[in-house]
Amino acid sequence: MRTDSIDLPVLVFAPVGRDGAVAAEVLRRSGRNVSVSIDLVQLAAAIEHGAGAVFVAEEGLFGKDTGPLIDWVERQPPWSDLPFIMLTSHLEGARVAAWRQQIVTALRNVSLLERPVQPITLIATVQAALRARSRQYEVRNLLNERERAAAELEALVAQRTEALQETNAALRTEIAERARVEETLRQAQKLEAIGRLTGGIAHDFNNLLMVISGGLEMLRRQPDAVRRTKLMDGMQQAAQRGARLTKQLLAFSRRQELKPEPLDIVQHIGGMRELLNRSLRGDVQVVFDLAKDLWTVEVDAGELELVILNLAVNARDAMPTGGTITVSAENCTALKDGELDGDYVRLAVRDTGTGMSADVLARVFEPFYTTKEIGKGSGLGLAQVHGFASQSRGAVRIESALSRGTTISLYLPRSDKVPGETREAVDLPSKVPDAKSMGSVLLVEDDNEVAKLVSEMLDELGFGVIRVASAAAALGALANERPIDLVFSDVMMPGEMNGVELAREIRARRGQLPILLTSGYAEAAKPDADVDGISILPKPYRLDELSAALTSLIQAHHSPGPK
Repeated sequence: MRTDSIDLPVLVFAPVGRDGAVAAEVLRRSGRNVSVSIDLVQLAAAIEHGAGAVFVAEEGLFGKDTGPLIDWVERQPPWSDLPFIMLTSHLEGARVAAWRQQIVTALRNVSLLERPVQPITLIATVQAALRARSRQYEVRNLLNERERAAAELEALVAQRTEALQETNAALRTEIAERARVEETLRQAQKLEAIGRLTGGIAHDFNNLLMVISGGLEMLRRQPDAVRRTKLMDGMQQAAQRGARLTKQLLAFSRRQELKPEPLDIVQHIGGMRELLNRSLRGDVQVVFDLAKDLWTVEVDAGELELVILNLAVNARDAMPTGGTITVSAENCTALKDGELDGDYVRLAVRDTGTGMSADVLARVFEPFYTTKEIGKGSGLGLAQVHGFASQSRGAVRIESALSRGTTISLYLPRSDKVPGETREAVDLPSKVPDAKSMGSVLLVEDDNEVAKLVSEMLDELGFGVIRVASAAAALGALANERPIDLVFSDVMMPGEMNGVELAREIRARRGQLPILLTSGYAEAAKPDADVDGISILPKPYRLDELSAALTSLIQAHHSPGPK
């Protein structure tokens, strides 16, 4: 079939009489392309080739085999509906009427003209048929265009999909490469951090050790009780500074497990006035501005104190000529700020000091980064603050400008829990009536100096002490049926068995015997100890802390219930 409707011929089939020739002549004079067929076979072939309309005389079809013609009509495309103009005859009768109805139905799009036909009527009818046929070809072209566009779109989608797959593959490769580079960078940062650590932390620890070792040497030479007391106070302060520094390192590395508890900030932070006043210079004034209706927060109380102390010391150092530190707290309802979404308590420490430049402000939370002189700062203070805030499901914000001071704000999530009672410090007796009244302790400690000190502390608390240096020796002492009421062992010891494994073996042999472990890095052994329900006392510890741990263990052992 032809591909368009331009100049499609009008097919004329009137084999009887002069109707065919006359009709063809009239249509040619009107400017139409006309093709005359002499039989049905030729007509069907001409229609197959392409036609704008078909003019057919009724008598040319009556009684003839119209199968090929009707077959084409049924096979024509969905968009096609070829118009037929049929010149009716004067034949009448039921048979002719029935045949006429059948042929009109079979040809579908049929216009009937009765004789005699005026030329103008014939021309007008043919023009209407050709216009309708032209619209059909327009529809065909639109359908073809739609199919072409759909095919192009499908090809474009396939092309874009392939490009997207290539882009995704390249992106995955880039992500993997970036992860590799970031891991390399992290390793480099760790090495850089170690370098900074040796310059700052090691210097601090050497200073602390100097105070302690020098103080001990001076104690032997100093007969004056007042000066001996001052030396001992200095050594105790140095030990506390070392403990705080170690605690900062553990908090920064997130190896130290926080112990959150519901906390009343007004009561808890308000109780730090004396501590802050002792830690700051006389020309630094501390002002508290705590809202009375503050919500409860759930944080590690000791870590929160350390954070406030760190911030206050930093603020003090930022005010070399003195100034004011304001510790404030307020409720923040429905806060939306980055990762913060909900109700938070804002705890802020503000100073009137020198402030920070933009370069310093961008690095303040980096571990081991400090602007202080060597030995005067480890660079862990603000890193520890950031780690504490993150572990407490909160965040930290900092505002600072040169000569305008600094404000560091902790945002801690609101808690619906009720704060517990404040734990009172253990009141140690000034003198124990009977040095062995508390029972006998098997002390397992390989360090001789530490063992001597702990033995003195246990003796002060009223315990008799049997000291061994290894797990094997401890098991030997227990096998000798010595009267032992409690085992106090270090975690890290020489030999194949550590403190946790020793505790398990003791429980297997003497299940009722109370066991307390101690370690300078308690978090490393804590998971294994927790599985077995074994208590660990972190080093360094004070006499009152040791007393509280032992008392709690003994009371738990003697309380009714399953052991």
